Amino acid sequence: MSQTVLLRELEYLVALARERHFARAAAACHVSQPSLSTAIRKLERELDVQIVLRGHRFAGLTPEGERVLLWARRILAGATALHQDLASMRGELTGTLRLGAIPTALTAASLLITPLCTRHPEVRVTLTSLTSREVAAQLAGFELDVALTYLDDETLSGMRTVPLYEERYLLLTPALGPLADRPSVSWAEVAKLPLVLLTPRMRNRRIIDGLFAAHGPAPTPAVETDTVDALYAHIATRRWSSVIAHAWLHTFGVPDGMRVVPLTGRSGGSRIGLAVADREPEPYIVRALLDIVPTADVRGVLQRLLRTHLAG
Repeated sequence: MSQTVLLRELEYLVALARERHFARAAAACHVSQPSLSTAIRKLERELDVQIVLRGHRFAGLTPEGERVLLWARRILAGATALHQDLASMRGELTGTLRLGAIPTALTAASLLITPLCTRHPEVRVTLTSLTSREVAAQLAGFELDVALTYLDDETLSGMRTVPLYEERYLLLTPALGPLADRPSVSWAEVAKLPLVLLTPRMRNRRIIDGLFAAHGPAPTPAVETDTVDALYAHIATRRWSSVIAHAWLHTFGVPDGMRVVPLTGRSGGSRIGLAVADREPEPYIVRALLDIVPTADVRGVLQRLLRTHLAG
């Protein structure tokens, strides 16, 4: 069996599992649907196992197909890493780094991606917003090279982690509001404000809810959203307050007419960092990102930014 043909068949299978639709998978692979279907059937014959559940449309993978899919992702990731490794030996790092990030850490991703692409101009990065559980699953399934996520998540068992910074939580409130000119405020006082917060399904919100519970009554937010962008869009109206992570200041800053105020008591401690599957040999493109970490000094950059906004 031709290795080139095998890799192509595995690529088609991965695309089909991702798109869950034959036509969309074929379009993603730039082939016709009959060509993709024929290649999948050929792979089934070569492996002597049924991979796809077929009906009038794609109905999922068989248990054996799920196992083949895992190996397909592993083999394709290995082939990609091999090409990148050989390119690095020629003094040129190329390829695409697949980086997944939890939504609340997306704002810090540019602090690593920008210097990486500056040092290695031929490198490309795909940055995807994922939940912490999706991050762990996709790292284990060879769908990601590296993730930016909470490091105290139990789903990262068996992963290698590199700490970057600790989240610190702040009150973001209208400049004309009752707490804006205070040197600090309590969680109990914040709970009484009209708030916009992330939804409870978000890890950040669950952490904040725990801090509220430790210091007094739970808040009843007027607005809940699952994106930091939408949260800031509401904050910009100067009608609501919010509890934000200090890393968000890097991208969104403090909107006009708003102030950031420190919170008393515990106001942080959740560690954010990089997680990578502990595999050998390590993909060179992953090593290139990890080499950026010391000079990027994400923690220091965010701390200086926080002090600037508090002083302002």
